[in-house]
Amino acid sequence: MELFTSYDGTTLAFRIVGEGPPLLCLPGGPGRAAAYLGDLGGLSAHRTLILPDTRGTGASAMPADLATCRVDRLVADVEALRRHLALDRVDLLGHSAGGSLAMLYAAGHPDRLNSLTLVAPSFAAVGLPSDTGAEEVIAARAAEPWHAEAVTAHGHMRTAKTFAEAAPHRFAFEPLMYGRWDDAARAHAAADPAQRSLPVSEHYYKDYTPDTDELRHRLNALPCPTLLIAGEVDLWPTARSAADAASLFPKVTLGVQRSAGHYPWLDGPQAFTTTVERFLSAADRTHSHSSGGSEEFVTAR
Repeated sequence: MELFTSYDGTTLAFRIVGEGPPLLCLPGGPGRAAAYLGDLGGLSAHRTLILPDTRGTGASAMPADLATCRVDRLVADVEALRRHLALDRVDLLGHSAGGSLAMLYAAGHPDRLNSLTLVAPSFAAVGLPSDTGAEEVIAARAAEPWHAEAVTAHGHMRTAKTFAEAAPHRFAFEPLMYGRWDDAARAHAAADPAQRSLPVSEHYYKDYTPDTDELRHRLNALPCPTLLIAGEVDLWPTARSAADAASLFPKVTLGVQRSAGHYPWLDGPQAFTTTVERFLSAADRTHSHSSGGSEEFVTAR
């Protein structure tokens, strides 16, 4: 684990895994330490993954002012890390709520990106729904033995007013977030409470009031290529929400990973790593749109 000092004096931590060109990976949660990303299904065999813990999570210090954990203000931490690493331009990946942060960084610092990869991103930062068609996705999994309990927990999650209120129902709900509810998925889900900082979760979107028109305008002018990956059975975002949001980006590849949920590198590591590495390699060569995919992906422009 390595440390650096961000713009306001807060000490932040990041981990480096793998070999190859650097890929800066922003975790989600919101408020979950980057440990849950692992090596992104073996992507570390192709890329040096830079995995920062969001301020207030993991090995990163809790800031004096929790308002600095709001998603738009976290952009300054991403920029501070880029400068610390002395990278003129970066390949940036964001997962889940980290996808919202990645979009905000891209809008604010488009000249600092080689490419943008959004993995099961939240579209909250740009004011778009992430759950279009979620009820149909849930209904399609009705034959699963855990389905009834997970649906009940899902209802509690939706009505909870805080992350703390939702926490007791999270594990029962989690099967809906994975393509396969196997031992690996259960272990990954069980690690969530220890990896999550509830104060950061609560403040991530608190009082966030963006100019969505300006933000969408900036993203629509983004010069770098974007890869947008959604899981076929994910709820946040659904594949339909991802398809609707794809038009935000001028040079976009949309990939829907078959049978995958919110963590596609766990549900289909080979499909995930092949698609991401193919996209990044094309961006390395040309800094233009790549339309690659794999057998387990359905891709669309």
